[in-house]
Amino acid sequence: MSSNNKNNSGTTKSNPMTKSDSSRIQSTQAKGGKDTGAGSFSARAQSAGDKNANTNQGQKK
Repeated sequence: MSSNNKNNSGTTKSNPMTKSDSSRIQSTQAKGGKDTGAGSFSARAQSAGDKNANTNQGQKK
């Protein structure tokens, strides 16, 4: 069974990266001795979390 992030209707679900998600990823990578520098998975996650936080900042009521 492949996990391709699709729901039962066949459409792709979107789960934007949050700052909390990116923080958890970076922490886990650092504790595991993995690379957290520029270009690493955790750095890309942090960038996506920051970008999504800035995009959604004006949309909350």
